[in-house]
Parts: sequence; C-alpha cells; structure tokens
Amino acid sequence: MIERSKRIELRVTSEELKQIREGMQETGISSLTAYMIRMAIHGYVLKMDLSDLKELLRLMQIAGNNLNQYAKKANETGSIYREDIEELRTAQKEILQEMRKVLEKLTAIM
Repeated sequence: MIERSKRIELRVTSEELKQIREGMQETGISSLTAYMIRMAIHGYVLKMDLSDLKELLRLMQIAGNNLNQYAKKANETGSIYREDIEELRTAQKEILQEMRKVLEKLTAIM
C-alpha cells in the first residue's frame, strides 16, 4: 500500500464538486483521492467499455472447446469431418472480424 503523507487542500464550488462526483461515477472510481490524483497526473481518466473484448473472449472459448472436441473425435476415430473443419473456419472468421472492430475502436481513442 502506498503511504501518502503530503496533503493538498482544494476549494471548489458546489457545481464543481457535483461535476467531480459525476466524473467519479462515470469512470467507476470510488475514491476521491484516486480520482483527483489520476486527473492531476494524467489529465484524464479513461472509462473503457470492455463488452466487445468479453464477447471476443467468449467466442474464443467456444472455438477452443470445439477444437478440443474435434481433436478428441479425430483421436478416437482416426478421422475428422469436413463440416467440423468448416465450422472452425467460420468461428475463426467471426473472431477475426470482432478483433478488427475492437482494434478500430482502440485506435480511435489514441
């Protein structure tokens, strides 16, 4: 834990305090100290919507599970079905499309 022994006093209007609290809520930062330090040092606080990345992770987990099932089937039977390979290719294309969307959004931030 960081020991903060230096104190800074800051006076604000009621409206400014309201805006600071709204900023804290929007970013999900619950500590006034953490929020103010972040703003003072970096000049901004990013609130990132990671739902696209969560969806991407979900798709990758599904594709990985399918791949494991196909590998198990191939080991048991000595063969794999063309439909299984096509399903994997389709899933891979969908994942790549989602990754491109996420990359475009991240690039727009910078």
